[in-house]
Amino acid sequence: MHKLFRNTLLISAIALLTLPAQAALNVLTCEPEWAALVTELGGDKIKVASATTALQDPHRIEARPSLIAKTRNADLLVCTGLELEVGWLPILLQQSGNGKIAEGQLGHFEAGQFVARLDVPGKLDRSEGDVHAAGNPHIQQDPHNIAHVADALVKRLGEIDPANAAYYQTRYKDFSARWTTAMARWEQQAAPLKGVAIVEHHKNMEYLSHWLGLRAVGTLEAKPGVEPSAAHLNELLTLLQRQPAKLVIRAAYQDGRASQWLSEHAHIPASIMPFTVGGDDKAKDLFSLFDLTVQRLLEAAK
Repeated sequence: MHKLFRNTLLISAIALLTLPAQAALNVLTCEPEWAALVTELGGDKIKVASATTALQDPHRIEARPSLIAKTRNADLLVCTGLELEVGWLPILLQQSGNGKIAEGQLGHFEAGQFVARLDVPGKLDRSEGDVHAAGNPHIQQDPHNIAHVADALVKRLGEIDPANAAYYQTRYKDFSARWTTAMARWEQQAAPLKGVAIVEHHKNMEYLSHWLGLRAVGTLEAKPGVEPSAAHLNELLTLLQRQPAKLVIRAAYQDGRASQWLSEHAHIPASIMPFTVGGDDKAKDLFSLFDLTVQRLLEAAK
């Protein structure tokens, strides 16, 4: 009997040693910038995946079975909101059946609710193209918005995972200090860009322009979401003869043919902005994203 008791204790001890560690919080983000931010705040307490990459148009993606599976297993969903994902996120939420991340639940986080929005239309007219009723959704182009979202997101992480709330707060304080220092550096470096006239492909650089004081004089799209036409490009070329621009910019996921055409005919540089984390090999995280963005703008505007 004594030997049996001793064996039982041994088996129990081995079982305790082999118990799995507490499962990490499963976080699904709609865009890469929020995956990068969640990683900064969550460290090894979270497991994060992004529904889109920097080389995909975040307005339009396919709700693939693998993505539905990730949605089904998520404890927290972090998206931009402001109708950016309206064409595909509702399908994911419906087909996943995951009530924890349904709209209005604690596990559903929309970054756009925590920033001052630009381009909110006075009236909604769908004939004007891909117009967002809640305002321009491309909020990640201003690092001050990232700071506001981080402040709200760390609180939400703590509410969903109270056991690790102090850990998240410690990481947030470290991130916030480094981010504040970096913003001051970027703004000092980018001071020569204030007032520089640009042409953009789509109205997705408004927060970047607002932050740095760039001045958009035209877009390659005649209407948001409508691909550039030859007629519109020629009209834009005529406009630039009266209102010259220093450069034409586009996001990494956008077709470069129209910006290249305008660059050649208007004799201005064309520059590709990473737009989000992963939009360039050098844009590996949020800090290098803005390092590269400011560098590209300064080089093109010389």
